[in-house]
Amino acid sequence: MANQLTYNVAVVGATGAVGQQMIRLLEERNFPIKQLKLLASGRSAGKTVTFKGQEVVLEEATPESFAGVDFALFSAGGSVSKELAPHAVRHGAIVIDNTSAYRMDPDVPLVVPEVNMDAALAHKGIIANPNCSTIQMVAALKPLYDRFGIDRIIVSTYQAVSGAGQSAINELLDQSRDVLDGKEAECRVLPVGKLPVHHQIAFNAIPQIDVFTDNGFTYEEMKMVNETKKIFGDDTVQVSATCVRIPVVYGHSESVYVELKQDYDLNEVRALLENAPGVVVVDAPQEQQYPLATDATGKLDVFVGRLRRDLHHPRGLHMWIVSDNLLKGAAWNTVQIAEELIKARA
Repeated sequence: MANQLTYNVAVVGATGAVGQQMIRLLEERNFPIKQLKLLASGRSAGKTVTFKGQEVVLEEATPESFAGVDFALFSAGGSVSKELAPHAVRHGAIVIDNTSAYRMDPDVPLVVPEVNMDAALAHKGIIANPNCSTIQMVAALKPLYDRFGIDRIIVSTYQAVSGAGQSAINELLDQSRDVLDGKEAECRVLPVGKLPVHHQIAFNAIPQIDVFTDNGFTYEEMKMVNETKKIFGDDTVQVSATCVRIPVVYGHSESVYVELKQDYDLNEVRALLENAPGVVVVDAPQEQQYPLATDATGKLDVFVGRLRRDLHHPRGLHMWIVSDNLLKGAAWNTVQIAEELIKARA
């Protein structure tokens, strides 16, 4: 389309794992970019990143970095978003924020395009990206919520170390080598770097992601509770979560149990999921076909399988949900929101 509009886009946190994926997606999807501005901390300023064969120089993110920017994609930590997102909006940019800074702000829509894109259209300058583990769950549950209603969700997550950043990836790899070599594993990062106690992640499972709240649940678990209610626009949905870090680099897996409001037919459930946008059903247990983190890595979709009735509750349903936490769980959801906003303007 010769007359297609183009946009000035800024990526904040361009050197991080999610920021790098955002840049890759913008290029691969041929996002209609007029000018790309890559923003990072002062220590990264001056370095270059290749985008569509051109070298783009990294700039330090400042309040004045957003002059002329149409879309500002943030993934540099909540404190950076709190500081700089209002300045981006002041300059006229639409901010799509991949941190927890604005997720529960009542004036900021919390958006998964397949679930509640309408909410994004009512934004006041900032749109929040949900937590990675929430995104893949609600994307899979949305068609069931619409058809049957949901009373209760109990979810246990098996989350990749990449969700805790490059330092956690390095720790898993270093510890794995040390253990295999018969050495003692050095623990510096997980479960939470800022806390005094660290546990081995190699060949282990750590039932803590983020710090604990007063109710015994972690902030990660409470994010899933509160964000699910906000995205569905339904405070009556009962959500309980247990979030676990496992020695996988990419791809979050979730065991999800839901109690629907109405009786259901399992074949109808499967058909609803097969027709749901962004969802791929992999559910042939007799052939040992089910979603795996290794298969989901690098893909944009949410994969669902192990569909089965509960043995005791007449409206209980079990499923297994897997997605790439850096893509649909972060970078892709962010870019996808921007794409959908552009479509809505057309």
